[in-house]
Amino acid sequence: MADMLSVGVNLEAFAQAISAIQALRSSVSRVFDCLKDGMRNKETLEGREKAFIAHFQDNLHSVNRDLNELERLSNLVGKPSENHPLHNSGLLSLDPVQDKTPLYSQLLQAYKWSNKLQYHAGLASGLLNQQSLKRSANQMGVSAKRRPKAQPTTLVLPPQYVDDVISRIDRMFPEMSIHLSRPNGTSAMLLLDIWSKSNYQVFQKVTDHATTALLHYQLPQMPDVVVRSFMTWLRSYIKLFQAPCQRCGKFLQDGLPPTWRDFRTLEAFHDTCRQ
Repeated sequence: MADMLSVGVNLEAFAQAISAIQALRSSVSRVFDCLKDGMRNKETLEGREKAFIAHFQDNLHSVNRDLNELERLSNLVGKPSENHPLHNSGLLSLDPVQDKTPLYSQLLQAYKWSNKLQYHAGLASGLLNQQSLKRSANQMGVSAKRRPKAQPTTLVLPPQYVDDVISRIDRMFPEMSIHLSRPNGTSAMLLLDIWSKSNYQVFQKVTDHATTALLHYQLPQMPDVVVRSFMTWLRSYIKLFQAPCQRCGKFLQDGLPPTWRDFRTLEAFHDTCRQ
């Protein structure tokens, strides 16, 4: 017996039913051909009538036999479940141009693939959880006792070191204004006005990209490298209105210059060109 789809349709019986329909159509066609041809090839009228009746009865028996076979197969095919997970997508199978747009068959394949993926993912999750429990049970007795307790780490730099780093960065970028402030004692704060919203869309985009860059340049153990990398990236905007896009080669797109700068190469790109 063929595998049953989740929608409750027997594919093997369905294929046999299609063949039965073709056989039934052939039988009906032979009945009409018999009626069309009439009584032939007999010398006497009585002979022609008997031959015609016999031939016509044989064709009717064939139609009845093929019809009974189709009814039998239709009971084996089954009916789609009313709570079909694809809902009204089954109506796509009624598309008369199925060969050109096989959406329904592709949808069924995707659904079956998704079910298999979910099934295998569940098995993998169960196996991984079992392995995790085994490792935890084995390590509870020995490893947990030997493992030193993790201590919180903080990075404390002397104020003079911070002043020297900011001073060097200030000399590296003379065209940029950098100010170091200590409003609460030794904690230093670098003043960069990238938060005030501009009235111009181009600078609003630059602000958004700068916020993204602040999240990108993160290296807690080397703060001087982080600040220097961010300032180098920010300095690349000195040619905001002069550098063309490295992808399309245009200076303007939708009325805006290339506002994105690559974090590694510092090349200029439009928002839509950097994807």
